Amino acid sequence: MSIVGQRIKWLREQRQWSQIQLAEKLGIHNTVLSRIESGEKKGVDSQLISKVADLFDVSTDYLHGRTDNPTPFWRQASVRETPTPFLDIDGLTEEELTEIKRHIEFVKWKSRHNEPQEDS
Repeated sequence: MSIVGQRIKWLREQRQWSQIQLAEKLGIHNTVLSRIESGEKKGVDSQLISKVADLFDVSTDYLHGRTDNPTPFWRQASVRETPTPFLDIDGLTEEELTEIKRHIEFVKWKSRHNEPQEDS
């Protein structure tokens, strides 16, 4: 079973919805949902992932298994509430703090996806 399928199934079961009920909400056939949940269907469409994330109010990163925190980043505690000790955030607006948080997430993503450089 794929991580996407596992997480969709778990979320569905938490709401006590049948596959038919969830499939109707997503606008897909229940056999497609069954194949996703079982891992038989590979490469779930990004639009469908977004629909699932919106429906269950979770992040797409959570559905893909990139994080175990289901809370979308825009609902997580603000940087101001949980500041890093070295980060001076006094005087910054919420928009500026959000921009900083997005930049940090991008740098983390980039570091995970960069291959080691060979020395010349």
